[in-house]
Amino acid sequence: MKALFKHRALQILLLLSLYFVFYSCIPFDVHRLLYSFSLFIKEILILLLPLTVFFYIGDAVISFQKKAPLFVLYLFVFEGISNFLSVYYATFCSYVASFSLSSLGAPNETFETFSPLFKLLIQKPAWYSADKGALLAIVLSLAASILSSSAGKKLFSSGKRVFETILTRGFSPLIPLFTVGFVAKTAQSKTLTQLLSHSASLFIWIFTILCFYLFLLFFIGSNLNLKKTILSIKNLLEAGSIAFTSGCSLSTMPSTIKGVEKNLKEPSLAKSIIPATTNIQQIGDCIINTFLCYLLYSIYFKSPPPPLVWINFTLFFVLARYATAAVLGGAIFLMLPIYEKTLHFTPEMISIILSLNILLDPIVTASNVLANGALCQIFERFWLNKAELKKQN
Repeated sequence: MKALFKHRALQILLLLSLYFVFYSCIPFDVHRLLYSFSLFIKEILILLLPLTVFFYIGDAVISFQKKAPLFVLYLFVFEGISNFLSVYYATFCSYVASFSLSSLGAPNETFETFSPLFKLLIQKPAWYSADKGALLAIVLSLAASILSSSAGKKLFSSGKRVFETILTRGFSPLIPLFTVGFVAKTAQSKTLTQLLSHSASLFIWIFTILCFYLFLLFFIGSNLNLKKTILSIKNLLEAGSIAFTSGCSLSTMPSTIKGVEKNLKEPSLAKSIIPATTNIQQIGDCIINTFLCYLLYSIYFKSPPPPLVWINFTLFFVLARYATAAVLGGAIFLMLPIYEKTLHFTPEMISIILSLNILLDPIVTASNVLANGALCQIFERFWLNKAELKKQN
C-alpha cells in the first residue's frame, strides 16, 4: 500500500480530488497562489531547458562514440526517423479524430483577473534557446570525441548527471502541486471539465491508434508473419506490464532486454540497442502527445496548426526525444516550454496537456517499452541485411 501511494499519477489524482472537493471553500487568492507557484516553476524550467538539452545531447553523442561508429550512426538516424513517423501518424489520426470530436470547443469565458501573485523577475535572453543549446552540444561533443578529450567527456557526463538529478529529484516530486496550480487556473473557465466530459471518446481514439501502431511495428519486425508477431508481443508483455505499473522505462530495462532477446536472431544485439534507445525511443509519448497537441490547438485556435508551425513543433519535439529522462515526470517538464514556444499554448492548454499526461502516463510508458522492443526487431533486420549485402560485395 505504501508503494502504491508513491506512484506519481495516484498522488496527482488524490490531490486533484481534494482540490475539487474543497474548491468552493478555498479563498480566491489561494487559487491564485497555487497558480503562481506552478507558473514560477515553469519559468525556471524555461531557463534550465537550453542547458538541459546541451548536456543531455552532448552526453548522448559522446556515449555513442564508445560503440562502433557506423552502428551508432545508423541507430541514431533510425530512432529519429521512427519518432518522426510516429509523430506524423498521430497527426493524421488527430486530424481525422477532430471531426468526430468537433463538439469540443474552447470556452469564450475568460478570467483576466486571475493573474499570478508573483513571477520570476529574470528574463531569458533571445539568444539563449534550446535549439542553439542542441547545436552547440553536437559540435562540442563531436570535437571532444574526435580529439579524445577526457575533460570534454567529463564535462558532458557530469553536467548530464547534475541536470538529471535536478529534474528527477528536484522537480519531479513537485509535479502534483505543479499540476494543481495550472488546474486552478483552468478551473475558472471550466475548460478541463468540458474536455474530460468527452474523455471516453478521447481515450478510445488514443487506445485504438496506439494498439494499431504497436501491432504494425511488431508485424513488420516479425517479417509480416502473424504467428511470429503474436509470439513477439507475448515475449514483451511482462516488460510492458512492469512499465505500466512502475511508470519508469529505466526500471523495466532488464525485462525489456530479456523479452527482446527471445525475438532476435542475434540476442546479443538487445544489450547494445535497448540501453541506448530507452531514453530516445518513446513512440507512445510521441503518438499520445502529438495527438493531444494537434487536437488542443485545433480546439483553442479554431483551426488546425499551420504547416510551418507544425513542422517547427515536430522538429523541436523529436529533437527533445534525445534529451529527456526516461523516468516519471522527466520528459513532461522539458516538453511544456516547447509547447508554449512553438505552438503558443496558453496556461489553460498547458494544464490540460499536463493533466492528461498524468492520467495517461502508465499507458505512455508501457507503449514506449513495447514499441522499443518491436523497433529493435526492425533494426536488427535492417542491420543484418546490410551486413549480408556487404559480405556479398
